[in-house]
Amino acid sequence: MKRILFIADHRPDRSPGQRYRFEQYLDVLEAHGYRCSLSYVLNAADDHVFYRPGNYLRKALIVAKSFWVRWCDWRKRDDYDIVFIFRNCVLTGSLYFEKKWSKSGKPIVFDFDDAIWKNDTSHANRLFAWLKRPEKIKFTISISHSVLAGNAYLADFARQYSNKVSIVPTTIDTERYRCARPERLGSPVVIGWTGSITTIKHFLWAKPALLEIKKKYKSAVRFVVIGDENFADAELGIQGQAWRSETEAEDLSVLDIGIMPLPDDAWTKGKCGLKGLQYMALGIATVMSPVGVNATIVQDGVNGRLATTTADWSQVLTELIENPGLRHQLGESARKTVESEYSKNHWKQEYLAIFDAL
Repeated sequence: MKRILFIADHRPDRSPGQRYRFEQYLDVLEAHGYRCSLSYVLNAADDHVFYRPGNYLRKALIVAKSFWVRWCDWRKRDDYDIVFIFRNCVLTGSLYFEKKWSKSGKPIVFDFDDAIWKNDTSHANRLFAWLKRPEKIKFTISISHSVLAGNAYLADFARQYSNKVSIVPTTIDTERYRCARPERLGSPVVIGWTGSITTIKHFLWAKPALLEIKKKYKSAVRFVVIGDENFADAELGIQGQAWRSETEAEDLSVLDIGIMPLPDDAWTKGKCGLKGLQYMALGIATVMSPVGVNATIVQDGVNGRLATTTADWSQVLTELIENPGLRHQLGESARKTVESEYSKNHWKQEYLAIFDAL
């Protein structure tokens, strides 16, 4: 039995990146002779501090804790045959532990799903931006025996530093995403977004178009934000809803239209389309900005819609609000796309093969 140490920031079933990049494949690995252990830094109490403004002393202690956790991992290095690093080892730009693992002789798998060589720091932690040192990813890629990139844009960057790069898209467990969507004839059309406190700025990028829709349709539309219960927007009539792992698919199933707006910049080009794939897996009509991999996932008018400008977003949302049949058609096609190209079931053998090759 081969033993894998997974190194990541968050506890199990907490971070979307971890859940959809590797946690959902742990059962596949375990069923094929691997023993998987996850070492993480941030617990539930840390979350309430680390992603909110202020609390600088406690944040500093959490950063220090990340070094202690990784030192404990290193002391147990003989317990593992493979080391899997998701994004980074510690919560700063330090390469101390990446360098130690590179000298250990153990195969290293490195997985990333964002353009993390760019410095994209949340508003709550801007004072700590200087600690991140995003260029550290170049070294981590260069020492890894296998690099898993979430899309072609990320892979192109990684191939500058390694010839062991595989594109593994973020995937959906379509067995879990089988929630039956309720019929709500005569009810408001629900337009929704899911995300976190660090990505709510992307939802707000579409706010001008959503205000136009609100003005036009009034109570005939309703807006939903899932992921940050503290978010509120009086103009759109939104009070954020907490994300819950156990009801994630059911909570999303209330949407008639799922949206993934993004500005077009160097950071967002690295996004792996998770929000859109979640909507699509549930058969929800999906509208995405044609940024990065989104334009590959969605064929405009076939399995979803693409929108760039405020006018585009307003027009596309208007068409979908007024045409339930079109929403249904796009949703059915979207589900088939996820099943055939972006599902756990479709990718599990290839994922397993990457570890077997080590």
